[in-house]
Amino acid sequence: VQLQASGGGPVQAGGSLRLSCTDSGHTFRRKVMGWFRQAPGKEREFVAAILLSGGTTSYSDSVKGRFIISKDTAKNTVHLQMNSLKPEDTAVYYCAADSTLIRSSWSNPTQYAAWGQGTQVTVSS
Repeated sequence: VQLQASGGGPVQAGGSLRLSCTDSGHTFRRKVMGWFRQAPGKEREFVAAILLSGGTTSYSDSVKGRFIISKDTAKNTVHLQMNSLKPEDTAVYYCAADSTLIRSSWSNPTQYAAWGQGTQVTVSS
């Protein structure tokens, strides 16, 4: 497994969680890392992404202002700080990475080559 996601769990609405994704694979080739989520019966949706060189970020409208994606280059890790969580944020969260994506493709899950195993986030009201 090259991408290892962690940090999920149960939390009450309004609370915070921090997800982490550690890349143990071909890190020197990675260009973009992203977070996606999938709720039961729904399609996988884009949450956030970060350019590993430079740190440019992108967020979905549903999380903008509440979630923050960041990188720890020394540890080959990307974090997703999730604040002001809502019940509708409940989902399995996946991290993904790719070596070639241009920014216009960051939100498209089919364009990512590597995926982590997912971590469950459950927000109760």
